[in-house]
Amino acid sequence: MISRDALFDQLEQDIEQHRLRLLDVALARFLAERDAGASTPLLWLAALLSRQLADGHLCLDLDALAELADEQAWSPAWRQLWRTADDQRNGLFGSMLVADGRHGHPIDAPLVLDGTRLYLRRYWNHECQVASAIRERLSRPQEVPAQLADELARLFPVGAHPVRDALAVDGPGDAPRSRTGCAPTVPMPDWPRVACALAARGAFTVITGGPGTGKTTTVVRLLGLLQTLHLQQHDRPLRIRLAAPTGKAAARLNASIANQIASLDVGDNVRGAIPADVVTLHRLLGARPDTRRFRHDHANPLHLDVLVIDEASMIDLEMMSAVLAALPASARLILLGDKDQLSSVEAGAVLGDLCRRADDGHYDNATVHWLRLTTGDDLGDFMREDAQPLDQQLTMLRYSHRFGEDSGIGKLARAVNAGDHVGVQALLNGRAPDLAWLPSASPARLAGLVIDGGAPYRQEQPASWDGYRPYLELMRRERPATGADAPAYDHWARDVLQAFNRFQLLCALRHGPHGVEGLNRLVAEALQARGLIESPTGWYEGRPVMLTRNDYSLGLANGDVGICLRLPDDRDQMRLAVAFLTNDGPSSATGTRIRQVLPSRLGEVSTVYAMTVHKSQGSEFAHTVLVLPDEISPVLTRELLYTGITRARQRFSLLGSQAIVELTTAQRTRRFSGLAERLASSSP
Repeated sequence: MISRDALFDQLEQDIEQHRLRLLDVALARFLAERDAGASTPLLWLAALLSRQLADGHLCLDLDALAELADEQAWSPAWRQLWRTADDQRNGLFGSMLVADGRHGHPIDAPLVLDGTRLYLRRYWNHECQVASAIRERLSRPQEVPAQLADELARLFPVGAHPVRDALAVDGPGDAPRSRTGCAPTVPMPDWPRVACALAARGAFTVITGGPGTGKTTTVVRLLGLLQTLHLQQHDRPLRIRLAAPTGKAAARLNASIANQIASLDVGDNVRGAIPADVVTLHRLLGARPDTRRFRHDHANPLHLDVLVIDEASMIDLEMMSAVLAALPASARLILLGDKDQLSSVEAGAVLGDLCRRADDGHYDNATVHWLRLTTGDDLGDFMREDAQPLDQQLTMLRYSHRFGEDSGIGKLARAVNAGDHVGVQALLNGRAPDLAWLPSASPARLAGLVIDGGAPYRQEQPASWDGYRPYLELMRRERPATGADAPAYDHWARDVLQAFNRFQLLCALRHGPHGVEGLNRLVAEALQARGLIESPTGWYEGRPVMLTRNDYSLGLANGDVGICLRLPDDRDQMRLAVAFLTNDGPSSATGTRIRQVLPSRLGEVSTVYAMTVHKSQGSEFAHTVLVLPDEISPVLTRELLYTGITRARQRFSLLGSQAIVELTTAQRTRRFSGLAERLASSSP
């Protein structure tokens, strides 16, 4: 067996070779100090587990070590440690560092071995707590009012869903197909109506679907339904709160809901009881600066009856544990999100684990029968013998209203999701008016695309292909006259921000010429060369910035985007300030307001001509350009490409070689977790 000194010498070499981080090796050293008898394979597994957590995994699956060895081309020393660890697996409990998690007992050891999965104790606790809380809510059905069927019929009138009706066909030829690819032979279910019905009968509900499938519209109708049913029996309305993981996602949901409440077919008393204000999860729970704790927890629960969380794919396990701990026992939790998007930056893939079986429905006979009586929808094609309790409270919205049959963006997203690299290539080589593909591009050509939206390589350039030039020209052209009042400057700043948000350059990496840092530098220098900005560095008018850390003193969140503008202060003196669109405090008719912050007050920010696909989640843009690197990287996955494509509403441009696109389409994100298995189990 390798000695401890030799082990740590090897681990130090692994740091130099970027296999491990300083933190990973520090954990191994800490554990070695706690237990002088700990074996070297165990200490190595602890370092590897720490590295896995950094990559988003909740645990280290010992049965998958062979797969990791092949994927990561382990060194001979690592392979020796792996073989030794595998031989000694049954003896890991001999160390005071490892506890047996199979029985769910309180555990004090820093590591937990649960079956074949090795956890840090904190993440094992979070996983057990989340699974237990969800199972408890699934076992607690809500009282179903007798008026439910009538209210559903009013909110979802027959003939009001042309997409569903168009898909309800039977015959040969090119029959429309559902997202599952099955040609329907009976009228297709009205999935938003199904989602509302299931949510009305349960304390926990998941609604998933791709862009344009109506998640926000569905939840507005659902809130109208729940308030209507509640007010028919009680004097006070339900206390409803809306939240999202990031400030950007919260602002987007705020604007969407504010626009839809007015047209909802409910009484004025119900409409007035549906909130439009959306907050970040950190603000909802009352985050305490410089700690992992929140003001609201099991001892101080939130004051609400219904909690709706949008963009749930971005929620990591620790945050989900905090939400469930702070949720009153009597409250409903409704999660919205796209299961096929990138998972959270932090460890875990909660929505992905919850929705592993969503495509096939997996409804049981009782649910199918109840839905047929309550909504008239026939889900017989989605009934399965191996149905589980979670399946009965999960709905997948399957028809996109944003991307029609002729939409290149929609077809490309579906092909990527299916791993169909032949179909992806055919679409990229085709002539879809909303798609463009550049297998390679010089820096000058890329700069031209980003600034002018495509003029260098398209003979006809619609206005919707515009890049960053329009917002900078609008900034100069529409500047308020000298002496204008504050509302005029707010209106101008809002227009500049909205013009900027029509276009976005996305990338997969942070570093390198095709990463955030290199592309931001390239774009800034090109904009200065064209006379559109004053300087490519420092603070200058027109600079877009993104917060990279929550700033509770300013009420701004990680991911919030603002633009540096010359704005008047309280004495009408012009100075540079960063304008943000926020949805807290007094709002305008659009549901948002302008907040001005001096650059000197902003802590951690970065220029954001380019942002990572991860940071773009919760946003959408008229035209999105995605740049893939030339070199192979573990981050290049099907989920990343799908998420980048679906940020675009009208136009999508892809820069990347055919080989890289094919590799990205083939490589799926896999996060090791035991959450799905725990949810399917009846034991703790």
